[in-house]
Amino acid sequence: MTTEPQRFEILLVPEHVKNRSGAPQADHPLRSAVVEATGTTGASGYPRYVGEGMEADIDPDTRTVEALLVDGSELDPGMTALIAPETGKAAKGGRP
Repeated sequence: MTTEPQRFEILLVPEHVKNRSGAPQADHPLRSAVVEATGTTGASGYPRYVGEGMEADIDPDTRTVEALLVDGSELDPGMTALIAPETGKAAKGGRP
């Protein structure tokens, strides 16, 4: 049985909207998608997750999006992809 999360929520946020520490804010995404593990590894070497028009390679240890396609295209300049903060069992890979 895998210990890697089976799903993540990806948030697309504008890079220019930052919090006080200078990090992009996740509380007002322009788009979000729940992606689920495919069981394959992407070109970046990290597990591949897909869903709701997004295909991502995600480092489950650091919760970092390493590669991303949105509706089959690369992410637009000025946008950044974040993983939604963990809240409860569903965000940690379990089923709600």
